[in-house]
Amino acid sequence: MEEKRESGPVENSKLSDLISKIGDVELEESKDLTKYSTMRLVAIGDLITVKSLAALKQLLPKLKDNKINYRVIGWGANQLLPKTSVIPYLMLNFPFEKSYLDEVRNEYILPASVSLSVLSSHAVKNGLKGWEVFTGIPASLGGAIFMNAGTNLGEICNIVNEVYLIDSKGHERTVIVDKNSFSYRKNHFLDEGDVITGAKLTHHGQSPDITTQIKEYLALRNRTQPLKESTCGCIFKNDKKSNKVCPAGMFIDIIGMKGFTNKRIQISPKHANFMVNTGGANFEDICETIAIVQKELKLQYGVDFETEVKLN
Repeated sequence: MEEKRESGPVENSKLSDLISKIGDVELEESKDLTKYSTMRLVAIGDLITVKSLAALKQLLPKLKDNKINYRVIGWGANQLLPKTSVIPYLMLNFPFEKSYLDEVRNEYILPASVSLSVLSSHAVKNGLKGWEVFTGIPASLGGAIFMNAGTNLGEICNIVNEVYLIDSKGHERTVIVDKNSFSYRKNHFLDEGDVITGAKLTHHGQSPDITTQIKEYLALRNRTQPLKESTCGCIFKNDKKSNKVCPAGMFIDIIGMKGFTNKRIQISPKHANFMVNTGGANFEDICETIAIVQKELKLQYGVDFETEVKLN
C-alpha cells in the first residue's frame, strides 16, 4: 500500500463515528504501536483493524469521502513508524484456516494478512520449490508482495500469479502478474489508496532438497544477521552499477562503521546493513543514523545508497 499524502490530524470523534457503523472493524485510538514494527520504535497512533473483505470494501470509500488518509501496516518488518502519526494506520486481520495448508496444491489463494513464517513451515514440510525465496523474512504476505521481498535465494514475485486488491472507492481488482509487475524491492501496479487483500501463489514442483536448503539458509541467517535483535531488516538497497551488485553492508563494513552507535541506534556488529534499536529508540534516532551513514558512503565512494526500508 502506497503511503497517502497527509492533510492534518484526524478528529477522533469523526473517525470513530464512521467506523462504528461498519461491522468487523475496530478502532483503537492513541494506541501504543511500539510492538507493531520489528524495530520496536517508540510510536503512538490510531489503529484501524479490519477483519473481513466486506468490511474493507465499506470502509475505504467512507474514508475517501471524508478525506481521511491512511497508511497500511502489516508486521512492520520494513516500516519505520514516526513517534506520532497524524493519520491512522490500517491493519488487515482476515480469517485463515491453517488446515488449508494440510495438502499440497498447484496454486494457493491466500489472504494478505497470512504470515510468511506459516507459509515457510508448509514449504519445509513439503519441499515446495520457489518458496525458499522468503525464508526468514518476518512479514505478512501482503507486505512482502508490496515491496517484492526476497533473499539471496530469489524474490517473491517469481511465485506470485495474481494479486487481489481493493481501491479507495471500494472496488475489487485482480492484477495478473507479468514481467513488468515488479522490479527490485518494488511493485508497479498499486495506485494511491490501493490495499492488497490477497494473492494467488504457485510453486515449481517439490523436492526434498528445498527442505534442506531452507533449513540451511535459516541457520546461515541466524549466524550472520541479528535476527534476535530489534531491527527492520536491511536498511539500504544494494547499489547496481555496470550490471554488478554492490552490497551496501560490505561498503559500510569497509569504511569501519560496523558497531557505530548514534543515540539509541547501533549498526549491527554482525551485519552492517542492519541497524539495531538498543532500547527506546524513535523515528528521529533511526533517520539521523541513516543520514550519517549515507553521507559517509557518498563521501567515501560517491555512491547514493537508497533506503530499502520504508520511511513512513
